[in-house]
Order: sequence, then C-alpha cells, then structure tokens
Amino acid sequence: MLKFGLLDFDTSHSIEFTRRLNQRDVDKEQFVEGGKIVIGCPGESKLSPERIAGFTETMKKFEVPLVDKPTDMIGKVDVMLIEAVDGSVHYERAKPFLEAGIPCFVDKPFACSVADSKKIIDLAAKKKLPLFSSSSLRFAPELVEFVADTKHGKILGAHVHGPASLHERNPGLFHYGIHAVEVLYTLMGPGCETVTCFSDKGADLATGHWKDGRIASVRGIRTGAAGYGALAFTEKSVSNVAIGTKFIYRELLKKIVETYTTGKPPIDISVTLEIMGFIEAAWKSQNNHGMPQKIES
Repeated sequence: MLKFGLLDFDTSHSIEFTRRLNQRDVDKEQFVEGGKIVIGCPGESKLSPERIAGFTETMKKFEVPLVDKPTDMIGKVDVMLIEAVDGSVHYERAKPFLEAGIPCFVDKPFACSVADSKKIIDLAAKKKLPLFSSSSLRFAPELVEFVADTKHGKILGAHVHGPASLHERNPGLFHYGIHAVEVLYTLMGPGCETVTCFSDKGADLATGHWKDGRIASVRGIRTGAAGYGALAFTEKSVSNVAIGTKFIYRELLKKIVETYTTGKPPIDISVTLEIMGFIEAAWKSQNNHGMPQKIES
C-alpha cells in the first residue's frame, strides 16, 4: 500500500481525498484501495487561509498525524500530494520532495504559468520520477464513457461550459476554469496552436484552433447557472455530454494510486503543459482585446 503525504489544507481536496483513501466518513462506494494518507502538513495560504483551521481539525478527527514543516514528511512517505489551491506556489511546494526523490501528484492548477510548469517537469525528469496533474473532471464517468465510445466517430470540435470564479493569484481560467479546460482537452486531445479569449464580469469565452483545423471553445461562467457539460461535434452526431461530479474524486484517486504504483501516468505531462499554455494564452488574449495568442510550450 502506498504511503501518501498531503501538503496544504486550504482546499476541500485535503478532506475529500483523505475520506476516500483512508475510508473515513464516506460511503463505501467511494472507497479507494491501494494507498493511505499517513501524514499531513496544514501549510500556509495566501489564497484561502481561513480554511486551514477547520480542515486541520477534520484531519485530526481522521487520525492523520500532522507536522508543522513540510520537509518533516520526507522519509515517511512514498508519494506526496501537493494540494495548495494556489497554483502559483506549486513549484516551491513540490521542489523539496522532488529533489529528495519523492514523486508528486500536483493538484490543479498544475502551475499558473508555462515557465513554472516547465520547472516542475524538468526537476521530475532529472530525478526520473513519474509526474501527474489533472482536474478530477477529466475522469467523470460520463465523459470517459463518451470519449471511449467509437460509434460517433472522430470528435471534430466541442463547446465546454463550467463555473469559472476568479482569484488574482490564479489569474483567468487558472482558478476554477481549469476544470472546463481539462474537459475540453479530454474531448479534443492536444494539438491546439492559438487561443482567443474575450472576458466580462459574467463569463470568459476562450476559443482554441487546433493544428489539424479543428476549433473548440470553453465558456467559463460567473453569472447564472453554471453546471458542467459539453456539446461535442463529431463525424456522426452532435452530442450533449452531461457531466456529473459524484464520483470524480474517487476516479481521480484511482488514477493517482495506479500512477504511483506502476510509474505510468494516465496522461502525458506534455498534455498538462499544453493545458497550462492554453490558459496562459487565453489570459494574454483577454488582456489584449481578444487578439489571438500562440500557445507557448
């Protein structure tokens, strides 16, 4: 069984992941086998510091041993879960563990720039460690089933929608819009070259142009109803893809356990890097009157 350490309690993922891996205070249908969170560090946060105290008390109720310093977990774990909701600190959070030879799952957003993303990737590669990052929405059962079903033919385009609240430390779609962008890439795959984005107080609309001629878009919603979903344009149909959230943490955690058991992530880290490039290009575009921006990779 893998021994996981968990860093930063400013996100509900700290609790939800522990519930499922440690099989505490959650229905059996949510249980995930093969790993357990054996130690945690509440950490610090400039984005959601008010959440740390409450989540720390819950982790204590789950009987997870806690330490004050992140590096105190080195030598006690097989894998680190880097959970800060603030993507801009992920490189500094992951760095001491990667340098110590401990592989990391880096939660969404992987980083808040292509430059920081490359630093994490390069360090993991230097240490020959598997590296995985993803929104849980990628593994929503309905989405996985649709992508695997070949009867509709090739996906030629898509329009994805989802909530996209904002925070200056995770600019633009890096904050909550990352989920919808991840869904877009689950449907379309990599290969986007340019992005245009228009933004107003109620929504962002980012459109990507793939190198094979396909076009797809994301609507990040801040006003009105904001559920997850997609419209997929395929060779044989136009399909509404409803996306539920009941099992997304369970399915993501299964992939995390599998990744660090086998050493093989379910998606190549180059795809994650392109997703960061898509969001960075969208941010640049919306701040430049919607001018197209090339994705840096």
